[in-house]
Amino acid sequence: SGINAEYEAVVSTQSTGAMWDLEAGVRVRRFKGHQSFVNSCDVSDSPTMICSGSDDGTVRLWDSRRRHCVKTLNSKYQVTAVCFNEKADSILSGGIDNHIKMWDLKHSEISLEMKGHCDTITCLALSPDGNFVLSNSMDNTVRMWDVRPFAPANRCLKAFVGAQHNFEKNLIRCCWSPQGTKIVAGSSDRMVYVWDTSSRKLLYKLPGHSGSVNDVDCHPKQPILMTASSDKSIYMGELK
Repeated sequence: SGINAEYEAVVSTQSTGAMWDLEAGVRVRRFKGHQSFVNSCDVSDSPTMICSGSDDGTVRLWDSRRRHCVKTLNSKYQVTAVCFNEKADSILSGGIDNHIKMWDLKHSEISLEMKGHCDTITCLALSPDGNFVLSNSMDNTVRMWDVRPFAPANRCLKAFVGAQHNFEKNLIRCCWSPQGTKIVAGSSDRMVYVWDTSSRKLLYKLPGHSGSVNDVDCHPKQPILMTASSDKSIYMGELK
């Protein structure tokens, strides 16, 4: 799912997406167009645009004010993770080809391709300052990439290890803390991993779930971490 101050977008295995009004608690838009499972989505702030990635090999752009898809970007492989850049004029995508692509929305073409992962990318998350993107992969690494326009050729800055993927092949998510000082990732070993961004030191390995931890998110203002698991539970805890 993706969220901004007013709306949340969610995707499903029914090849559709939906947008919900957070204050009213009602669905305000349903998006149809993908031909297979929709794996990931993200929401821009203003105007409210939504991007989605699917097993049909496309990245699609949706305008909350319109019913139909406004742009389709064709990838050769299934797309398992997407996110907007800071200006929302590009979309970052990852998939089963192990590469991260940046799509220029104005020209509908790939402007940047970053290689380094050895297996499917399961999540992409933009840093709070918009300069970096975090990627989680089935190669059991979480990587930090520099997505600034004039960064050096080797854009992979750091790799964080510990979090696991297993035979279930779940699309396990990762996230930044609000200030970008910590990085959090779920794991198939039922733990939640928290690292210090600058030193890459593992700060916490949090137990509690009895199944794979598939999604994590940090409160935008408070030191609160939320986790969701295959054990059908959602936990909230304080992150010091």
